[in-house]
Amino acid sequence: MIWGLKTEAAFDVWSIEHLVMGVSVGWFSMLVAAKLVGNEKISDNLRLKISFIITLLVAYMWETLEHYLEVGLAGQTVAYWLQGVEHWSNRLICDNVMVMSGWWIYQQKNRAVWFARIFSIIWLFVHIFIFPHSMYLHELF
Repeated sequence: MIWGLKTEAAFDVWSIEHLVMGVSVGWFSMLVAAKLVGNEKISDNLRLKISFIITLLVAYMWETLEHYLEVGLAGQTVAYWLQGVEHWSNRLICDNVMVMSGWWIYQQKNRAVWFARIFSIIWLFVHIFIFPHSMYLHELF
């Protein structure tokens, strides 16, 4: 299935958050790339490559943490809120494609980072503190 609950589909409603997360991580990874090598010593092409690798590493590290949270590492309340373990295509491919798409958006329009940050903060606040679990939107629609 292409779209649906995260336990059975490649994309779910949280794929939107992964996209805007990619914009913010893209900004962060460009900053880290410049700090690692030094702004004056690094070509734009090399900074872009380092940023790409950092963003990809962050995306997969997040997916690893998310998996452990889904299986109950942080307790049953968190596991309930996460509503099951993501489908392999969602975890290994689609969520990371969304993060890297956000990285690409940042590279094209770096002013998008402010929109992404505001959207992400509002999204996370509403969907973590107000609603009972992470898949409620799929149940509504």
